[in-house]
Amino acid sequence: MSGLFVAIVGPSGAGKDSLIRALSLRFGDDPDFLAMKRVVTRAADAHEDHHSLNGEAFEAWARAGRFALTWQAHGLSYGVPAEVDDALAAGKTVLCNLSRAAVALARQRWGRVFAVQVTARPETLALRLAARGREKVWEQQDRIRRVADSTFEPDALIENDGDLAEAADRLFSLIEERSTVPT
Repeated sequence: MSGLFVAIVGPSGAGKDSLIRALSLRFGDDPDFLAMKRVVTRAADAHEDHHSLNGEAFEAWARAGRFALTWQAHGLSYGVPAEVDDALAAGKTVLCNLSRAAVALARQRWGRVFAVQVTARPETLALRLAARGREKVWEQQDRIRRVADSTFEPDALIENDGDLAEAADRLFSLIEERSTVPT
């Protein structure tokens, strides 16, 4: 595959989906760029941008080959739609919110994977998770604790504590650099 799969990874509350939205605006109508929404067995909300399916429908999609990649995390099922394969085969740069644990699977499937970890200070993560109101306080604390315990080594790191536009500019530059590297 000649395209580049950009895996946006990091803890809940780091602003991964916000960065993906900002980058989508930056790339505009560029036919060589695609922000791929993942599918999750949880309803989407203002903080997380994905397609939602219930567990039964997710399993039916998986059996029908409608996912290029699936994984489990936090009691939920996640998948990247199979259309990503066509986009990468056509040489596009595809950006998708992925779990750190799924990056190795992505590398096996597509080869050209650029893993960008988005981070924020623990106090920033705590504020953002609390604002979502999706989890109990102990669950939020557990998520923040897992950040410190992670041994994942990304290809690049974006700190997203301050101005979203600055973080998006940095990510845009990193993707442009990586996209122009010959395959």
